[in-house]
Amino acid sequence: MLLDVQLDARPDGAADRARELVGAGVAGLFTFEGPHDVFLPLAAAAGAVRTDLMTNVAIAMPRSPMHLAHTAWDLQLMSGGRFRLGLGSQIKPHVENRYGATWSPPAARMREIVLAVKAILASWQDGTRLDFRGEHTRHTLMPPTFVPGPNPFGPPPVLLGALGPLMTRTAGEVADGLLVMPFHSHRHFRERTLPALGTPASPTFRVLPQAIVAMGRTPEEQHAAALGVRGLLAFYGSTPAYRPVLEVEGWADVQPELNRLSKTGDVGAMMELVTDDMLHTLAVVGTPEECAAEILRRFGDVADRVCAYFPGYAAPLDQVGALARALA
Repeated sequence: MLLDVQLDARPDGAADRARELVGAGVAGLFTFEGPHDVFLPLAAAAGAVRTDLMTNVAIAMPRSPMHLAHTAWDLQLMSGGRFRLGLGSQIKPHVENRYGATWSPPAARMREIVLAVKAILASWQDGTRLDFRGEHTRHTLMPPTFVPGPNPFGPPPVLLGALGPLMTRTAGEVADGLLVMPFHSHRHFRERTLPALGTPASPTFRVLPQAIVAMGRTPEEQHAAALGVRGLLAFYGSTPAYRPVLEVEGWADVQPELNRLSKTGDVGAMMELVTDDMLHTLAVVGTPEECAAEILRRFGDVADRVCAYFPGYAAPLDQVGALARALA
């Protein structure tokens, strides 16, 4: 199994950080929609290293499919055909109040965005007339001046992040792969995600699981890593959209309390609600070799690569390399 890790650097430091991570032995780098632009670090990395690159995820609903297609096309060129466009929807308060965009039912909207992006990419690659007409977006004008293609590496794959059954089914129907959201349990993945996915439409469809990892060689390192992971689990757990994950494990009652505490800013109290059982069920904990064994147990029969997060702590490069080697 190949290991992808987060390119955890500002755009002005992304090239150097990419060299460090690739030098440690990881197979790919991904960015997420955080405090910096999701695409710029990948552009910097594409010029510094030859490795797989991915957005994980770019929030699609506030963006035009044309903007997404242009950026994906150029990153596919810059990376030598190693780019994957991972898209996600975000929740209503963020779409409306952070991005200032319009909210609509997310699964239907994301279906249309994925199809629109793929239609634009196909038009550039094949020279066919662009004629996409949807409920939320329409793309029927493409003068030759604005056509960049064809891409010598082909269009990049378009992946969709999903947790609930509607979005998961949508991914199987229109995307090239499913990004399994990092907040999940083995049971939720097996009992909810895979059945909802069904039989994907694309014969090359890929499942890309993600794991929140608390990794360390010593008890002190593992304790520090677990603190960072508990913070992220508490944050995810406070969001109503993630309640089904807690529900399937019998922890549904924790979600409203986490949500209440999130509104007061009491992060410490939120972290205290994340028990050791929750930590080991929702995350992967241990030495690099133990973490690799658990990741392979959870996903080895359905995926050939995994995205690993090391939230709230700095995983040593030698341990990241050890994790990559153990997975391989």
